[in-house]
Amino acid sequence: MMGAHHAMTGAAAWIAVTATAGHGLGLFPVSPAGTITGALLCAGAALLADADHGSATISRSVPVLGRLVTGGISRASGGHRHGLHGLLAVLCVWLLATGLDRLSWQSPWAEKPIDVGVAAASAAAIAFAGYALGLAQGSWPIAWLIGLVGAAGITVFAPERSDWFIVCITLGYGVHLAGDLLTTGGLPLFWPWVPRPPRAWRKVPVLRHVWTSGGYLALPVLGNAGSVREWALLIPVTLYVGYGMLFAALAEVGVDLAAILH
Repeated sequence: MMGAHHAMTGAAAWIAVTATAGHGLGLFPVSPAGTITGALLCAGAALLADADHGSATISRSVPVLGRLVTGGISRASGGHRHGLHGLLAVLCVWLLATGLDRLSWQSPWAEKPIDVGVAAASAAAIAFAGYALGLAQGSWPIAWLIGLVGAAGITVFAPERSDWFIVCITLGYGVHLAGDLLTTGGLPLFWPWVPRPPRAWRKVPVLRHVWTSGGYLALPVLGNAGSVREWALLIPVTLYVGYGMLFAALAEVGVDLAAILH
């Protein structure tokens, strides 16, 4: 799945999981402001798994350093769609998000501790999302400005639930894997254990695409990454995100969009 599509599905997942007023499941309810800020952060988190790709959005985020970091991650994880694209990586991301969530600093000028870990991670993730979604018009300085403004907004309007950041980052990362699972490339879900199918399995036309000869698992309903089917899926997803963000923005100022539409 393409980078911008990963970001959009991440935003859609956060809205679906957190929103409660008719356009979401309400499994993890937050305030309208929490829906907006979390959608941006979840969109950025949905790009993190491609830190193992030398030409991914993240690798271009900082001149020279970005490629050095992603190159190191790629070598450590075995390359693109290896270690960072398995269930073990989701667990590691959850642990990392938990650690960042507990990283705070008590400023002598502030009444309560500042969540520096959340702020720094949010700035980076939102910058990635802003660039991938075209909000920065192809400019990384603008993307990082969006990230800093977004992080500042999260500092002020963060959901009251203490575990929201952990859920947001983990959800976004997991949605990335789900998106790649729907393409022909598939995923090594149980990496570093990547069992290969028996020879008889590889001869069955449909099954050989579900469990590939290389040991990857897939439900390739979208075809290759960037396919027409993938673009078609993103049309309703983008409309859903737009509606969810508009609904949350209006709700934040006391306007009930659902009541107006009905």
